[in-house]
Order: sequence, then structure tokens, then C-alpha cells
Amino acid sequence: MSEEKDNRNVYDESAIQVLEGLEPVRKRPGMYIGTTSERGLHHLVSEIVDNSIDEALAGYCDTIDVVIEEDGSVSVSDNGRGIPTGIHQPENVPAVQLVMTKLHAGGKFGGKGYTISGGLHGVGLSVVNALSEWLVVTIYQNGKIHEQTYSRGEPTGKLEIKGDTDRTGTTVRFFADPLIFTETTEYKYDTLKHRIKELAYLNRGLTIKLEDRRKGQERSETFYYEGGIVHYVASLNANHNTVFDDVVYISAEYPDGAVVEVAMQYNDSYSELIHAYANNINTEEGGTHLDGFKNSLTKLLNEYGKSAGLLKDDDKLSGDDCREGLTAVISVKLRNPQFEGQTKTKLGNSEMRQYVAKAVSEKLGAYLEENPKQAKDLVMKSVLAKKARDAARDARELARRKSVLESTKLPGKLADCSERDSKKCEIYIVEGDSAGGTAKSGRDRRFQAILPLRGKILNVQKARLHRILENEEIKAMITAFGCNIGEEFNEDKLRYERIICMTDADVDGSHIRILLLTFFFNFMRPLIERGHVFIAQPPLYKVTRGKTEKYFYDDAALTAHLDEFGRKGVDIQRYKGLGEMNEHQLWETTMNPATRTMLQVTMEDAEEAAGIFNLLMGEVPELRRQFIEENAKLVDELDV
Repeated sequence: MSEEKDNRNVYDESAIQVLEGLEPVRKRPGMYIGTTSERGLHHLVSEIVDNSIDEALAGYCDTIDVVIEEDGSVSVSDNGRGIPTGIHQPENVPAVQLVMTKLHAGGKFGGKGYTISGGLHGVGLSVVNALSEWLVVTIYQNGKIHEQTYSRGEPTGKLEIKGDTDRTGTTVRFFADPLIFTETTEYKYDTLKHRIKELAYLNRGLTIKLEDRRKGQERSETFYYEGGIVHYVASLNANHNTVFDDVVYISAEYPDGAVVEVAMQYNDSYSELIHAYANNINTEEGGTHLDGFKNSLTKLLNEYGKSAGLLKDDDKLSGDDCREGLTAVISVKLRNPQFEGQTKTKLGNSEMRQYVAKAVSEKLGAYLEENPKQAKDLVMKSVLAKKARDAARDARELARRKSVLESTKLPGKLADCSERDSKKCEIYIVEGDSAGGTAKSGRDRRFQAILPLRGKILNVQKARLHRILENEEIKAMITAFGCNIGEEFNEDKLRYERIICMTDADVDGSHIRILLLTFFFNFMRPLIERGHVFIAQPPLYKVTRGKTEKYFYDDAALTAHLDEFGRKGVDIQRYKGLGEMNEHQLWETTMNPATRTMLQVTMEDAEEAAGIFNLLMGEVPELRRQFIEENAKLVDELDV
């Protein structure tokens, strides 16, 4: 046997590598921005905007401009102090170059540059620089325009003075590196708009402008909210009937510099919508600030209810009772936030639990005392929620006794797959028995299950849980999925990795799809949040020319094909229902993983989703009629 070492299996001092400068970012970009998909691409813009926001929090910036340039690059400008341009010792390079090329170099660590900031890791600018094909930073400072260029994290020239100026601030323009972002380098205006609008709400008095200069996509908007998070809550509740007109605003400052802001308002829905932020970061997993709010609200309503004689001594409202129909935004700002996890989704500072609870107890308590009618309405709404929750609990218990929620017996109409590994399985929710029969015949039985729906499911936007559990189609889905619903949802028991809504391309199909998504959104939201829900995209047209058949999924693709190859001798079939396709056609166009197209339902814009669901499925017909009138011009073909 040869004594020569196999270098691939050697682990000694020669195997230890040191990655210099920004090389770690390019080597493992996911560690710094989460993903190199479309979401990571847009996160680059957020990193730059967050630096400008930090200037605003420090009191030096009141305007930020974000532009998608004509060439697809993005520029972010502010009127802050500008990144320092002097020579930094002992590195002996301009401070801006240090910020752009070194991880954890910035003005956020010693407390001198910023007392409050969101980007505490100090990696924002350097990470964007590392992941950009090219980047130009322009600084307006001390009457001069300073500029430096970079390529994939490395300076391509020295910091130069380009001229004189009477303004201050920073402009960063960059083009994301296609070697890193292989999926796409094209920005979506609406995705950027969501975050920018959110930041404008959270920073009262700050103006943020968004502009798209790409050819054929030109548009611009300016976001400015003098009322801050009060306007945010009013916007979230725009499509609801509110229990009382006021948005209650709570604010408090504490000696260590911490600031607490809460805006809240109740509507007549049966669900809660609470957004919690720390230093402008959306803490999606909550944390101590959210815990303090919830605990204080529950305690306060119980105490007020008993003191006003609205609750008996042995009655007790739960937190869920007290938050039914609540829309709230909690925004805290603090000097040294502690976030759990690399993605900063949960606040861990224990003092914030006390601060938020104290602010809510004092300020909301005073509001209830000063507004007895609103206070009574709120407590009575919570009492009704308690009764409904008790009824729902009884319904769940009855459902279990009837083996609906925890039965191992699957619905009779479910055509299940043979694969037992749930990660490899998918289920199609199909409209009607006819399409269901075609789908059952055309599917791959190993990993594809089919559940046909008979008729339309209940509109859950207008019903509480105990009524929902009486609906046969909903019960069939709950049993088939295996993961339960509401507070008892358990993803570990989910039997399918992908849940695919497959409905006809007509008005009825669209209605069924929105009913399904409304149900998932309200009672199985983790399915959407964790990427399990999809919408099938069956073709709209089949074009036959002789013995050749082609399928097209939208009008633009059909028109382009006809323009290129001509219309003579062509037969065009418009599919209005899945049942019009045979099993082979349905498989090839809609169900074959190698050829199909599907849309993944995401929670990127929960605010807009909640608003649209309520507008279309809620109790205010005037808003629904207005929406139809405003969007009627978008309908090309109506099937009635």
C-alpha cells in the first residue's frame, strides 16, 4: 500500500484557512444576508437604507432617496453627515474605505457615532460592497464631493475629490453581482416599497422617496407620515369596521434612553394583527417588548372589567380574548438591543418587558378611565370573545370525539399517495369531482395526492372557529393535512410538503381560490409563512397547428407566438376549466414537476394580504363595490 497521503482527507495545520477582508462574505453570503435568492437581493437595499435611517435616528437626516436606476443598479442617498472621509489611524486609509472593506468597522460600537441603530453588527455597507459587481460611494462633506469606486469589495481607485458642494450626506450606488445572485438581479418595486413605507411609518417626520427609472416601468412615490405609527394602524384597519374611532397612542421615554411607542385600535374581526419592532427591525418572533404589551393589556382589561362590574370575581379573560380584533404596532428604540438569532427576529432585553408593560398600564389605563364607553365596549367585546372561544373549545372536543381532528382515518374522497416521507409529498386541492377525476388519473401516484372539493368552502372571514369546524370541506382538508389548525397547529404532523390549489381559470375558480387562501391565512398561517402553499398555473390556451400542439399560460405569450409564426391554419382553444383537458394534458402542463409552473404564496406583505382578504371577504360591501369599480378595467374576459 502506498504511504502517500490523500490530501482530501488530511486534517492538520495545513487545512486551516484564514479568509481575508471581505472574502468570507463572498464565500458564504448566506451567513450575512440569509439567502442569495430574490429576498437576499432586496436585503442589500435594506442594509444601505438602514444606515441612512441611523443618521435620521441620530437627528442628522430627514430625507432619503432610493432609486432603481435605468441600468438596474440601485442608489440610496441621504442628507445626513456623510461617512467620515479623514485618514483613520492606525490603518492609514480613509475612514470610508475602512467602512466599505472591513467587517465590523463602523460608528456603532463605541457609542460615539450612534446611540441607537438597527445595524448593530457593523457589516451593512461592507457586505453590500462585497456582493456587488461594482459600487460607487459619493460623500458630500466639508464643502467637497468625495468619491470612490469598488469592484466585488475591492477599491478600484483612491478616494478622490470631484468638486465643491453646499450639501451634506452620502450616496451609495451599486449593482448586485450576478456571480452571487444567480437567480436574479432584477429588483421588484413593490418589494422595496413595502419596507420603505414601513420605515416611514416607524420614523415620524422622515421623508423617504422611491423611484423606478427603468424603461417602461417608470414611477415614483414619496412616503411621509407625520402621525407615524398612528397612521400605520389606521392604514392596517382601513378596510375594517372599528370598534371605536380613536387610534390609542402610547409613548414613554426612560432614563437609559429607551423609547416606547404603541399605537392600537380594535376592529370587529375575530383575529389579531400585531407588528412589533425594535430599532426599526421587524421582530417577527416577538420578544420581551411584545410580552410586556400582551401581559399588561390582559391584566388591565381584567382589572377594569372587575372594577366596573363587567366581570364576575371568578371570571378571567385570557390574552387571546383581550386581543381579538386588535390591530397594534409596538415600536421600541434602545441603545444596546440583544437579538436572539442571527436574523434579529426576537428581542431579548429583559428591561423592555418592564418598560412596555409600565407604559401600557399607565397610558392605556388613563385612556380607559377617561373614556368609559369605549372601555365598556372593549371589555364586552373581550367577554364575547371568551364565550366564542369556549364554544370553539367545545366544538374541538366534539370534533375529536367524532375523530375529525385527530383521526388516523383519512377522508374517503382523498386519493392519497404511496410515499410516506412527507417532505417528498404534495397534495392538490382540486375544484370539483370532474377535474378531481382527471387529476387522479393523470397524477404520479407515488408522491401526488388529490383532494377534490365539492362546492365552495365556508367564508371563514365571517365565521368563528366552532362554525368553521362544521364545514365538511374544511374538515376534509384538516384531516388530510394532519397538522391541526389555529392555536393547535403542529407543522411536524403535516403530511405534505406542498399544498397546491388547482382551480379553474374563471370567476368561480378565482372565488374558490380566495376562499382557500382566506382559510389558510386565518387559521393555518404557518403553512404560508413556511412556504408550503402554492397555486397551480394551468394553461389558458392550446394552439394547434397541424399535428403540433403548444400551450400558453398568458395572453402576452400567445400573442408573441402568433406574431412570430402567423395565424393561418391555427386552431386556438381557450381553457376555462381543468375538466376540458385530458389526463395526459393536465399532467404535462400543470402537474409534471419537470414542466409545470407554480406560484408560491408568501407572507412578504401580510399587511396588504390582510387588507385585501378583509376587503373582498369582509362585512363592508361599500368597500368591495369600490374595489370592483376601480379595477373593472383590468378584466379582459368575464365568464358569467
